[in-house]
Amino acid sequence: MPREPEALLALTDRLAERFPEHQRSIIEQVVAEEHALFDDGPIRDYVPVLVERAAKLRLSHPGPPLGSRENQNA
Repeated sequence: MPREPEALLALTDRLAERFPEHQRSIIEQVVAEEHALFDDGPIRDYVPVLVERAAKLRLSHPGPPLGSRENQNA
């Protein structure tokens, strides 16, 4: 299994291909925000999978411009 940083880079690449309507910097921001939610988790094996799932949901959600999670819930 790839190390976490490499896995996050690969999933960012996949998301950039899947969501070409979003700038890569936005995708990177979403991935970083979702990844930060798992900072305290002791088990790291599935973190990239969970980050990718959450990022896909955020990127595919129609609505206000993407930003931080707090802005989306306001």
